[in-house]
Amino acid sequence: MNTIEIDIARECDKWPQDIEELTKRTVDKTLKRSLPKAFGEISIVLANDTFIRKLNKDFRGKDKPTNVLSFPQLDREELAGAKGYLSLGDVILSYETIYREAKEQNKSFYDHTTHMLVHGTLHILGHDHIIDSEAEEMEALEIKILEALDVKNPYESAPNMA
Repeated sequence: MNTIEIDIARECDKWPQDIEELTKRTVDKTLKRSLPKAFGEISIVLANDTFIRKLNKDFRGKDKPTNVLSFPQLDREELAGAKGYLSLGDVILSYETIYREAKEQNKSFYDHTTHMLVHGTLHILGHDHIIDSEAEEMEALEIKILEALDVKNPYESAPNMA
């Protein structure tokens, strides 16, 4: 049985009040699909562009905001063999970037946030999209999880989105 505690920190007051329920449901569904017998914790930070820009610059050398950043505690191999309590890592989302992208891509803010939560959580679990074959695997998994959350395939309306 999956018992992952989902810790949510608000670093931006622009996020809607009901976003925490969506966050918990989305992250829980993603983790149950990928780590059905795990127990531990994951942290989600609901931030803004200023907050995420600093992290993006400090850790990735990119001096610009982004929609989501993930900081896994374990790599894919370590995660596969891990036993006991798992501290999975941190997923940080930026309100302004997600809001802007949703508008530009003609998507609902909640659907795009759901997608970014799934995407960021999959990064925590060792998935990546640098190599084409890994990107295809990650996108297929995202699509299946999003479908289970009643969110349509985000890549149909934005095929070049990473």
